[in-house]
Amino acid sequence: MKIVVATRNRGKLREIVPLLADLGLDLCTIDELAPDAELREDGLTFEENALAKARQAARATGLPAIADDSGLEVDALAGAPGVLSARYAGSPADDARNNAKLMAALAAKPGASRAGRFRCVATFVDEARGIELVESGSCAGEILSAPRGAGGFGYDPLFLVPALGRTMAELSLAEKNGLSHRAAAFGALAAALRRLPVSG
Repeated sequence: MKIVVATRNRGKLREIVPLLADLGLDLCTIDELAPDAELREDGLTFEENALAKARQAARATGLPAIADDSGLEVDALAGAPGVLSARYAGSPADDARNNAKLMAALAAKPGASRAGRFRCVATFVDEARGIELVESGSCAGEILSAPRGAGGFGYDPLFLVPALGRTMAELSLAEKNGLSHRAAAFGALAAALRRLPVSG
């Protein structure tokens, strides 16, 4: 089955492809098939954004589509940056500026809990068959006061995985894909896809 992946985030794409590798899908990116297609993220929840992107990609290409929306929720910041994670410091989106804003926000709350979690909602939309699948995953951790590690993307350098004593940015892709929020969401989505009836 040929499926379009509705993301322009190369770091995210590197994680998604191996998570779906054993399904035997022919994955293409939105930029390969419809480079001018707009992928709007103006929903109030991760689920709304993930479904919106998958629906937009499906309509732009005529193919089934997979999308996700994810972000960081920090307890001391009342769940922020949340759905605004990628645009936390404003436009244009920039990981360094987002991380700097997060560090400043937590520095202004000395003694506050540094607990947080990455959340991800993964979706599959096949408009021809009227199918929409939605799965979610999360990964709990702590937010550091300074970045560590050169891997990953987004808030990975600030997100400590307590059980490992390392940040997401200090993990290999294989390690990250064994425990991340995206791994949990796409693992559940892969299981749901396996249960679908085979298309004629």
